[in-house]
Amino acid sequence: MENVLKKIIDQKKPKIENLKKINPINKILNSIKSVKNFINFKDKLVKKDEKNKVSIIAEIKKASPSAGLLVNNFDHLTIAKEYKENGASALSVLTEENFFLGKMDYIKDIKNSINIPILCKDFFIDTYQVGLAKSYGADCILIILSAIDKILAKDLYQTANDLNISTLVEVHSEKEAEIALTFEKSIIGVNNRNLKTLEISIDNSVSISKILSSHLSPLVCESGIHSTDDIKFIIEKANIRNFLIGESLLTSENIGSKLREFSQINL
Repeated sequence: MENVLKKIIDQKKPKIENLKKINPINKILNSIKSVKNFINFKDKLVKKDEKNKVSIIAEIKKASPSAGLLVNNFDHLTIAKEYKENGASALSVLTEENFFLGKMDYIKDIKNSINIPILCKDFFIDTYQVGLAKSYGADCILIILSAIDKILAKDLYQTANDLNISTLVEVHSEKEAEIALTFEKSIIGVNNRNLKTLEISIDNSVSISKILSSHLSPLVCESGIHSTDDIKFIIEKANIRNFLIGESLLTSENIGSKLREFSQINL
Protein backbone atom coordinates (compact mmCIF):
# COMPACT_ATOMS: atom_id res chain seq x y z
CA MET A 1 0.00 0.00 0.00
CA GLU A 2 2.89 2.37 0.70
CA ASN A 3 3.99 1.89 -2.89
CA VAL A 4 0.42 2.53 -4.03
CA LEU A 5 0.37 5.62 -1.83
CA LYS A 6 3.59 6.83 -3.46
CA LYS A 7 2.20 6.14 -6.94
CA ILE A 8 -1.00 8.05 -6.17
CA ILE A 9 0.92 11.06 -4.86
CA ASP A 10 3.46 10.99 -7.71
CA GLN A 11 0.63 11.10 -10.24
CA LYS A 12 -1.27 13.75 -8.32
CA LYS A 13 1.55 16.32 -8.16
CA PRO A 14 1.64 17.22 -11.88
CA LYS A 15 -2.17 17.22 -12.01
CA ILE A 16 -2.32 19.83 -9.26
CA GLU A 17 0.34 21.99 -10.95
CA ASN A 18 -1.69 21.85 -14.15
CA LEU A 19 -4.91 22.72 -12.31
CA LYS A 20 -3.23 25.76 -10.73
CA LYS A 21 -2.61 27.13 -14.23
CA ILE A 22 -6.15 26.44 -15.47
CA ASN A 23 -7.92 27.47 -12.28
CA PRO A 24 -5.72 29.80 -10.18
CA ILE A 25 -6.25 29.97 -6.41
CA ASN A 26 -7.50 33.61 -6.55
CA LYS A 27 -10.27 32.54 -8.91
CA ILE A 28 -11.15 29.64 -6.61
CA LEU A 29 -11.25 31.83 -3.50
CA ASN A 30 -13.64 34.19 -5.30
CA SER A 31 -15.90 31.31 -6.35
CA ILE A 32 -16.05 30.03 -2.74
CA LYS A 33 -17.89 33.23 -1.76
CA SER A 34 -20.87 32.04 -3.79
CA VAL A 35 -20.99 28.54 -2.20
CA LYS A 36 -24.18 28.78 -0.15
CA ASN A 37 -24.94 25.20 0.90
CA PHE A 38 -22.03 24.75 3.31
CA ILE A 39 -22.73 22.55 6.37
CA ASN A 40 -20.55 22.30 9.48
CA PHE A 41 -19.38 18.69 9.16
CA LYS A 42 -17.77 18.48 12.59
CA ASP A 43 -20.78 19.97 14.40
CA LYS A 44 -23.05 17.35 12.86
CA LEU A 45 -20.97 14.59 14.47
CA VAL A 46 -20.62 16.49 17.76
CA LYS A 47 -24.40 16.91 18.13
CA LYS A 48 -25.05 13.20 17.59
CA ASP A 49 -22.15 12.29 19.88
CA GLU A 50 -23.65 14.42 22.65
CA LYS A 51 -26.90 12.44 22.37
CA ASN A 52 -24.94 9.14 22.48
CA LYS A 53 -26.13 8.32 18.96
CA VAL A 54 -24.26 6.52 16.20
CA SER A 55 -23.14 8.54 13.16
CA ILE A 56 -22.48 6.77 9.89
CA ILE A 57 -20.31 8.57 7.33
CA ALA A 58 -21.36 6.55 4.29
CA GLU A 59 -18.76 6.35 1.54
CA ILE A 60 -19.30 6.72 -2.19
CA LYS A 61 -16.55 5.18 -4.29
CA LYS A 62 -16.50 3.32 -7.56
CA ALA A 63 -13.26 1.39 -7.01
CA SER A 64 -10.20 1.01 -4.78
CA PRO A 65 -6.65 -0.30 -5.28
CA SER A 66 -7.24 -3.13 -2.77
CA ALA A 67 -10.72 -4.26 -3.91
CA GLY A 68 -10.85 -3.23 -7.58
CA LEU A 69 -14.21 -2.23 -9.09
CA LEU A 70 -16.84 -2.11 -6.33
CA VAL A 71 -19.94 -0.93 -8.17
CA ASN A 72 -20.72 -1.90 -11.77
CA ASN A 73 -23.60 0.44 -12.61
CA PHE A 74 -22.14 3.26 -10.56
CA ASP A 75 -24.39 6.30 -10.07
CA HIS A 76 -23.14 8.61 -7.34
CA LEU A 77 -26.43 10.53 -7.05
CA THR A 78 -28.55 7.39 -6.64
CA ILE A 79 -26.19 6.06 -3.97
CA ALA A 80 -26.13 9.43 -2.18
CA LYS A 81 -29.94 9.61 -2.09
CA GLU A 82 -30.18 6.05 -0.77
CA TYR A 83 -27.64 6.86 1.94
CA LYS A 84 -29.49 10.03 2.97
CA GLU A 85 -32.89 8.27 3.06
CA ASN A 86 -31.56 5.44 5.22
CA GLY A 87 -29.90 7.37 7.99
CA ALA A 88 -26.41 8.48 6.91
CA SER A 89 -25.23 11.45 9.01
CA ALA A 90 -22.71 12.49 6.35
CA LEU A 91 -21.09 11.28 3.15
CA SER A 92 -17.50 10.53 2.23
CA VAL A 93 -16.98 11.01 -1.50
CA LEU A 94 -13.88 9.63 -3.23
CA THR A 95 -12.59 12.19 -5.70
CA GLU A 96 -9.19 10.68 -6.66
CA GLU A 97 -9.42 9.87 -10.36
CA ASN A 98 -6.76 7.32 -11.31
CA PHE A 99 -6.91 4.70 -8.57
CA PHE A 100 -10.43 5.19 -7.15
CA LEU A 101 -12.14 6.39 -10.36
CA GLY A 102 -13.53 9.41 -8.52
CA LYS A 103 -14.35 12.97 -9.60
CA MET A 104 -14.65 16.32 -7.84
CA ASP A 105 -17.88 16.86 -9.79
CA TYR A 106 -19.52 14.11 -7.71
CA ILE A 107 -19.48 16.45 -4.71
CA LYS A 108 -21.02 19.34 -6.65
CA ASP A 109 -23.73 17.10 -8.13
CA ILE A 110 -24.67 15.67 -4.74
CA LYS A 111 -24.63 19.04 -2.96
CA ASN A 112 -26.90 20.54 -5.62
CA SER A 113 -29.61 17.97 -4.90
CA ILE A 114 -29.11 16.73 -1.32
CA ASN A 115 -28.62 18.64 1.93
CA ILE A 116 -25.98 16.55 3.71
CA PRO A 117 -22.41 17.21 4.93
CA ILE A 118 -19.69 15.85 2.64
CA LEU A 119 -16.10 14.79 3.27
CA CYS A 120 -13.86 15.16 0.22
CA LYS A 121 -11.91 11.90 0.36
CA ASP A 122 -8.71 12.48 -1.55
CA PHE A 123 -4.97 12.70 -1.11
CA PHE A 124 -4.30 16.26 0.01
CA ILE A 125 -0.69 17.21 -0.70
CA ASP A 126 -1.07 20.92 -1.48
CA THR A 127 -3.00 23.71 0.28
CA TYR A 128 -4.43 24.61 -3.14
CA GLN A 129 -6.61 21.49 -2.90
CA VAL A 130 -8.37 22.78 0.23
CA GLY A 131 -9.88 25.76 -1.57
CA LEU A 132 -10.59 23.61 -4.61
CA ALA A 133 -12.54 21.10 -2.50
CA LYS A 134 -14.59 23.84 -0.85
CA SER A 135 -15.34 25.44 -4.23
CA TYR A 136 -17.02 22.16 -5.26
CA GLY A 137 -19.10 22.13 -2.07
CA ALA A 138 -17.03 19.95 0.29
CA ASP A 139 -17.58 20.53 4.02
CA CYS A 140 -14.56 18.56 5.23
CA ILE A 141 -11.18 17.45 3.88
CA LEU A 142 -9.01 14.45 4.67
CA ILE A 143 -5.44 14.79 5.98
CA ILE A 144 -3.60 11.44 5.86
CA LEU A 145 -0.62 11.68 8.20
CA SER A 146 1.15 8.70 6.61
CA ALA A 147 1.06 10.42 3.21
CA ILE A 148 2.70 13.75 4.13
CA ASP A 149 5.10 15.35 6.61
CA LYS A 150 4.01 17.18 9.75
CA ILE A 151 4.69 20.65 8.32
CA LEU A 152 2.44 20.11 5.29
CA ALA A 153 -0.21 18.49 7.50
CA LYS A 154 -0.25 21.61 9.69
CA ASP A 155 -0.41 23.88 6.62
CA LEU A 156 -3.43 21.95 5.29
CA TYR A 157 -5.08 22.11 8.71
CA GLN A 158 -4.49 25.86 9.05
CA THR A 159 -5.72 26.56 5.51
CA ALA A 160 -8.88 24.56 6.23
CA ASN A 161 -9.46 26.51 9.47
CA ASP A 162 -8.97 29.79 7.58
CA LEU A 163 -11.51 28.71 4.94
CA ASN A 164 -13.97 27.44 7.58
CA ILE A 165 -13.93 23.82 6.41
CA SER A 166 -13.68 20.85 8.79
CA THR A 167 -10.71 18.46 8.78
CA LEU A 168 -10.48 14.74 9.37
CA VAL A 169 -6.92 13.77 10.32
CA GLU A 170 -6.40 10.08 9.55
CA VAL A 171 -4.04 7.94 11.63
CA HIS A 172 -2.93 4.33 11.28
CA SER A 173 -0.56 3.94 14.23
CA GLU A 174 0.02 5.01 17.82
CA LYS A 175 2.85 7.31 16.69
CA GLU A 176 0.53 9.09 14.24
CA ALA A 177 -2.15 9.31 16.95
CA GLU A 178 0.27 11.26 19.18
CA ILE A 179 0.85 13.73 16.33
CA ALA A 180 -2.88 13.99 15.61
CA LEU A 181 -3.57 15.21 19.16
CA THR A 182 -1.92 18.52 18.22
CA PHE A 183 -4.71 19.11 15.66
CA GLU A 184 -7.09 20.24 18.38
CA LYS A 185 -10.02 21.36 16.20
CA SER A 186 -9.85 18.35 13.90
CA ILE A 187 -11.90 15.19 13.80
CA ILE A 188 -9.49 12.24 14.10
CA GLY A 189 -10.11 9.08 12.10
CA VAL A 190 -8.47 5.78 13.00
CA ASN A 191 -7.97 3.66 9.88
CA ASN A 192 -7.99 -0.05 10.72
CA ARG A 193 -6.11 -0.97 7.56
CA ASN A 194 -2.43 -1.83 7.95
CA LEU A 195 -0.74 0.10 5.12
CA LYS A 196 2.08 -2.41 4.80
CA THR A 197 0.07 -5.66 4.73
CA LEU A 198 -3.33 -4.23 3.70
CA GLU A 199 -4.84 -6.40 6.44
CA ILE A 200 -7.69 -4.90 8.44
CA SER A 201 -8.26 -5.29 12.17
CA ILE A 202 -10.80 -3.23 14.11
CA ASP A 203 -8.67 -3.87 17.21
CA ASN A 204 -6.51 -1.05 15.83
CA SER A 205 -9.24 1.45 16.78
CA VAL A 206 -9.36 -0.01 20.29
CA SER A 207 -5.62 0.31 20.96
CA ILE A 208 -5.27 3.76 19.34
CA SER A 209 -8.40 5.16 21.02
CA LYS A 210 -6.59 4.94 24.38
CA ILE A 211 -4.05 7.51 23.14
CA LEU A 212 -6.83 9.71 21.73
CA SER A 213 -9.11 9.64 24.78
CA SER A 214 -8.19 13.23 25.73
CA HIS A 215 -9.09 14.62 22.27
CA LEU A 216 -12.13 16.90 22.53
CA SER A 217 -13.24 16.67 18.88
CA PRO A 218 -15.01 13.56 17.48
CA LEU A 219 -13.18 10.32 16.74
CA VAL A 220 -14.08 8.16 13.74
CA CYS A 221 -13.52 4.44 13.18
CA GLU A 222 -12.61 3.76 9.54
CA SER A 223 -12.46 0.45 7.60
CA GLY A 224 -13.43 -3.08 8.58
CA ILE A 225 -16.98 -2.47 9.81
CA HIS A 226 -19.23 -5.22 8.44
CA SER A 227 -21.89 -5.78 11.09
CA THR A 228 -23.77 -4.24 14.01
CA ASP A 229 -21.63 -6.47 16.24
CA ASP A 230 -18.53 -4.65 14.93
CA ILE A 231 -20.14 -1.30 15.77
CA LYS A 232 -21.15 -2.41 19.27
CA PHE A 233 -17.64 -3.77 19.85
CA ILE A 234 -16.02 -0.43 18.91
CA ILE A 235 -18.49 1.58 21.02
CA GLU A 236 -17.89 -0.66 24.03
CA LYS A 237 -14.11 -1.06 23.73
CA ALA A 238 -13.05 2.25 22.14
CA ASN A 239 -15.91 4.60 23.05
CA ILE A 240 -16.16 5.71 19.39
CA ARG A 241 -19.64 6.28 17.93
CA ASN A 242 -18.73 7.63 14.48
CA PHE A 243 -18.05 5.18 11.67
CA LEU A 244 -16.83 5.71 8.11
CA ILE A 245 -18.18 2.76 6.13
CA GLY A 246 -17.82 2.13 2.41
CA GLU A 247 -17.14 -1.30 0.99
CA SER A 248 -19.50 -3.30 3.22
CA LEU A 249 -22.35 -0.97 2.19
CA LEU A 250 -21.48 -0.68 -1.49
CA THR A 251 -21.05 -4.44 -1.98
CA SER A 252 -24.16 -5.44 0.00
CA GLU A 253 -27.26 -6.77 -1.76
CA ASN A 254 -29.36 -3.94 -0.36
CA ILE A 255 -27.48 -0.76 0.51
CA GLY A 256 -30.49 0.85 2.19
CA SER A 257 -31.33 -1.98 4.58
CA LYS A 258 -27.67 -2.53 5.46
CA LEU A 259 -27.26 1.16 6.31
CA ARG A 260 -30.48 1.17 8.37
CA GLU A 261 -29.08 -1.71 10.42
CA PHE A 262 -26.03 0.40 11.20
CA SER A 263 -27.65 3.82 11.70
CA GLN A 264 -30.60 2.63 13.82
CA ILE A 265 -28.57 0.50 16.19
CA ASN A 266 -29.84 0.57 19.78
CA LEU A 267 -27.13 1.39 22.30
